[in-house]
Amino acid sequence: MKQELLNRLTKIEEALNKSLSKEVSKKWQDNSFGKLSAAITENFIQNLITPNKNLIDLGGKRWRPLLLILCYELQSKINAATKLSEDTAYSLTPLVEFVHTASLIHDDIEDSADLRRGKPAAHITYGLDTALNAASWLYFEAPVCINSTEVNIPDDRRLTLYKVYTEELRRLHLGQAMDIFWHRTPELFPTKDEYQGMVRCKTGTLASMAAKIGYIAGGATEDEADKAGETAANIGMGFQIIDDVINLTSGNPGKKRGDDIVEGKKSLPVLIHVEKNPSDAEKIAKLMKQAAQEGIDSPAVEECIKLLESSGCIKAAAEEGKKLIKDNLGFFNSDLISELFTSMIPENFR
Repeated sequence: MKQELLNRLTKIEEALNKSLSKEVSKKWQDNSFGKLSAAITENFIQNLITPNKNLIDLGGKRWRPLLLILCYELQSKINAATKLSEDTAYSLTPLVEFVHTASLIHDDIEDSADLRRGKPAAHITYGLDTALNAASWLYFEAPVCINSTEVNIPDDRRLTLYKVYTEELRRLHLGQAMDIFWHRTPELFPTKDEYQGMVRCKTGTLASMAAKIGYIAGGATEDEADKAGETAANIGMGFQIIDDVINLTSGNPGKKRGDDIVEGKKSLPVLIHVEKNPSDAEKIAKLMKQAAQEGIDSPAVEECIKLLESSGCIKAAAEEGKKLIKDNLGFFNSDLISELFTSMIPENFR
């Protein structure tokens, strides 16, 4: 990744740490909760902070907050009179990264996943009740940055930011609802259009949110921000498809190959195979059921992957994912945004 992007990442990490630190200051506490009873000590608040902060500190690509900043810079060059300050733009990055973190914890609970970023998932480490509550709180903690007294955001712009944030958050939960419904119904295979609609909400919405917030902070109109958000959602969908492919080939970092089979995910490679070979739908459903019962080491996992490989559907899905990314990159006309997304595509998929 280019040094210009790494420099911005350093500032993003500073903004994230300022918004959610392991050390609870009186100012942060007041901003988050208002005036609390003296009986409520930091020990209680740490039950919310620790599960989230530990996952954030494990790393992650941070491409969503980077996209936000790059979109801000892109628009601020042409909207000098209406742009927010650079410090304000960085202060808004928790909106996307905190939502992403909360969604990962909820995803792992809903999917009964054991690992996240190579470590035990939050509900394994802290218990389901603590992890569930902490992640839910983080959704509400994220927009505290919009109200910060340390930044100068006009009231009408604050309302626009809230509108974008809450709408995209509702889309995120709609996409997750569709995904859960499909993987809890093994014999049901959605259409490719339905799958794309789900991914656009579940995964694409955070890319959309990042682009929209960056554009709005950079002084763009809501219409301009909406167009950027739609384009970014397409790119996010492309990366989700590639992640689906990686899951069935080398395995995603911090996870085991084929855990989507265990979770019963109706990913694009699965849907392409069933579209080509409808008679295999029942067999795939049975293999997914078996894998769910026996876990990641079930022979059903590899049997299902071999079946998918036989039709070339995994390679076909990878091509669709790459095409979505490359076809939409030109919209932004930004070398750094192109560099960001190109660097995220594994070399064997370029």
